Amino acid sequence: MDKYTSAIHATLDGGKAILDVYHKEETIKVLEKEDKSPLTEADMAAHTAIMKWLDQTDIPVLSEEGKSIAFEERSAWGTLWVVDPLDGTKEFIKRNGEFTVNIALVENGVPVFGVIYVPVKHTLYFGGTAIGSFKVERISSDTQFDSMDELMTAATKLPGNTPKTFTVVGSRSHMNDDTKEYIDSLKEEHGDVEIMSKGSSLKICMVVEGEAHEYPRFAPTMEWDTAAGHALVLGVGKQMVIPSSGEPLQYNKRDLLNPYFLVK
Repeated sequence: MDKYTSAIHATLDGGKAILDVYHKEETIKVLEKEDKSPLTEADMAAHTAIMKWLDQTDIPVLSEEGKSIAFEERSAWGTLWVVDPLDGTKEFIKRNGEFTVNIALVENGVPVFGVIYVPVKHTLYFGGTAIGSFKVERISSDTQFDSMDELMTAATKLPGNTPKTFTVVGSRSHMNDDTKEYIDSLKEEHGDVEIMSKGSSLKICMVVEGEAHEYPRFAPTMEWDTAAGHALVLGVGKQMVIPSSGEPLQYNKRDLLNPYFLVK
């Protein structure tokens, strides 16, 4: 099995592990990590499920829920997986369904292939610079496929039709003054602007899918939050750039914190 197919199976199994916790009747138990961000049983269960697949590829893994790896070790990795086992933990805790599993293959600082899975909706996004970006609905860990070609025959090529009204997607949990200022500048440029809210990396997927024109993110994110979505963005010929310089986001940096960025 090739590494891309392994990554897709990993996201699907990660999604199943998350849903096993999500559908429990009792209250979701929440712990607090050192950076004060929330951590649940589902984060770790998804990480374990994903690693069973990615360990078989012999490509090193940088995961939000994995061990902390020194830059001196990571800097020698020309190719690596960048993984967020559960992107949108706050949305998961709220049980609103707007959370994802994210896996990206990064080569020399550039995400070349990405997979984003929406467990509650059983929707999969995958693709990158070599093949373009695709969407598959009604897919789960029980779905049988052995190759990328087989999966692509059942997929929809992205993007779709972009709305006539200029549409901006924002964070469900992180709308701030900088973002509002930027949206006001878009209103001056485009007139009528529609604002849509989503959680997790679904915001990036909306631009990839053609449902929104831009996604401004003027709040902190980490590399594992964006790498898979960035690959999908590149797959449809769009870009994820730093507003001040126009340069694309880079990955496997010494500091894993992303600068502010625009998807457009």
